[in-house]
Amino acid sequence: MSIYDERPWLALYGGQPAEYVLPHPDALQMFRAGLAADPHGVAIRYFDGVVTRSELDAQSDALASGLREAGFGPGDRLAVYLQNMPQFVVGMLGAWKAGGLLVSINPMSRARELSYLLRDSGAKALVALESLYDEVARDVVPSTSVELVLTTSGLDYQTRNDPRLFGDGTRQRRSSSVGTHDFVEFIDANRGKTPPPTQIGVDDVAFLTYTSGTTGVPKGAMNTHRNVVFTAMVYRDFFRFRPGGEVFGIAPLFHITGLIGHIAISLLAAMPLVLAYRFEPAVVLDAFAEHRPTYTIGAVTALNALIDHPDFDRDRFRSFRSVYSGGAAISPTAEKAFRAATGHQVHNAYGLTETTSPMTGNPFGVAPPVDRTSGALSVGVPVPSTIVRIQDDAGNDLPLGQIGEIVADGPQVVAGYWGKPEETAAGLPSGMLRSGDVGFMNDQGWIFIVDRKKDMINASGYKVWPREVEDVLAEHPAVRESAVVGVPDEKRGETVKAFVSLKSGQSATPDELIEHCKQRMAAYKYPRQLEIIDELPKTVTGKILRRKLRG
Repeated sequence: MSIYDERPWLALYGGQPAEYVLPHPDALQMFRAGLAADPHGVAIRYFDGVVTRSELDAQSDALASGLREAGFGPGDRLAVYLQNMPQFVVGMLGAWKAGGLLVSINPMSRARELSYLLRDSGAKALVALESLYDEVARDVVPSTSVELVLTTSGLDYQTRNDPRLFGDGTRQRRSSSVGTHDFVEFIDANRGKTPPPTQIGVDDVAFLTYTSGTTGVPKGAMNTHRNVVFTAMVYRDFFRFRPGGEVFGIAPLFHITGLIGHIAISLLAAMPLVLAYRFEPAVVLDAFAEHRPTYTIGAVTALNALIDHPDFDRDRFRSFRSVYSGGAAISPTAEKAFRAATGHQVHNAYGLTETTSPMTGNPFGVAPPVDRTSGALSVGVPVPSTIVRIQDDAGNDLPLGQIGEIVADGPQVVAGYWGKPEETAAGLPSGMLRSGDVGFMNDQGWIFIVDRKKDMINASGYKVWPREVEDVLAEHPAVRESAVVGVPDEKRGETVKAFVSLKSGQSATPDELIEHCKQRMAAYKYPRQLEIIDELPKTVTGKILRRKLRG
C-alpha cells in the first residue's frame, strides 16, 4: 500500500464522509426525486421567465415523446448547440427520457468543428439556435446522420429581450428554417404525451463531452449516470451547494463545469438554476442583484471580469454562500483580490472532462496553502471516494512532495472515449485517468499543479490543441510551416501564439493570418499573437521544437 492509499487528506474533511453512497441509480431519477419533493418549485429562472419543476417535467416528456415518434430510440444521441438557456435543460432530460444521451456542443464551434462532432457522435437529432443553424449548421447537417433538427431562440422562455445580449432581436428571430421544427412548437404539439418507459443503468452514458487528446483529435468522453450523480453529490456536500439556495450559471452549459456544477447540482438539490443566455458581465451583475443566487462556479477570468466591471459593487455578491473557481487555476493574487472585493473566499476546484468535473477541491471554508517554491495556490485535496496519485512515466507512485503526473481513480472517471478503444486504453488504464498535468502532493494531501505534460493551451479555462490551429493555418496558401504555443496573458491566463514561416515567393501579414484563423475557428482558439519567422526550430529529424519558441 502506498501513501496515497492511506489518504492523508481525510484529516482536512471537517466531518465529511470519506466515501459517498449514490442516492439515485441514475441522473433522471435524481431529477424525479426533486420533482416529487416539490413539483411546484422553481427549476429555472431565465431573466423574467420561470420554469417550474412540473413544467420542466411536462416539457421534457413532450420532447421525449416527439423524439420517439420521429424514430429516436434508446442509445441514440441528441446534440445541443445552444447558449445557457432553458432549452438546454429540457433537451438533456428529454434525451434521457427517450432512452438516449446528450451531446454537448460549444456554440462557438464553426462548420468544420460542428461537422466533426456530429459525425463522430453519430447524433440523430439536433437542437440548435436558429441563428447558429442559419450561419453554420444548415450546410453541415446534410452530410451527417442527423435526421431531426429543432431550432430555437434566446427570446423564448422570457420577455425582457435584453438588448445587451440580443440587440434588436434580428439575430434571434422566431421562425424555423425549411426542413426544421420550431422547438417550442414541437413541445406544444406533443404536450400531454408520455414517452414509453426506458431502462437507464448506472453505467449507461448520460452525455458525451468532447475534449482534445494527445493526437489533437477531439474525443467524446463518455460521462455515465454514475459519474453525473456522484459529482453532483460532491457539489452538494463537499462544496456546500445546499438545498434552499439558487445556483447561477456562469460557466457555459456545454462545458463539464456547467453540466455538473450548474445543471446536475440543481437537479440533485432541487434548487433553481439561474441562466442569463451567455456571460456578459453587466448582465450577470444585474442578475445577481435581481435573483440573489447563493452558489456558483466559474473560471477565474469570469470572476475577475465581474469585480473589474464598472457596475460592480460589493452588494451584488451579498447573497452568495459558496463560490468556486474551475476551468483554470487561480493565483494567490487573484484569490486575495476576489476576497477583498466581495468578502467571499473563492475556493479552488480541479478536474477534467474525463473526471466529470471535480477530482479535487478546496474543502469548504478551509484556506488553501501556497507552495513556497512555485508560488502556486493549491487546487485542493481529493474529493470523497477518490484517490489521486502522483506517478512517474512508468505508472509508479512517487513519494509525497515529488513532481509527477496527476492520476485520478474514483467514481467520477469516465467509462472511456466514444468509439476510440486505443485512446481509452492509453489515457484511462485500468479505469484510472492519466491527466497529463504535472504536480505534487504535500504531506497533508494538498495538490499543486506546476506544469502541463501535454502541449495543451489553457486560454480562459478553454483548452486549445496547437495542432488544430496549425491545421487551419496550413490551409492558407502562403503558409509553409507553423507552430502554435501558449504564452502568458494577463487577462486570459494563457493565450494562443503562432509562429509561421512562409512559402518562397508568397507574402502574408500577421493580421491576415490571424483573420484567416478567426473566420474558421471558435473565438477562443484563434491566435491572438502571430510572428512570421524564416525558419522554425527543429530537431535533426525534422520535429518542430515548440519549447524553443516558448522562450
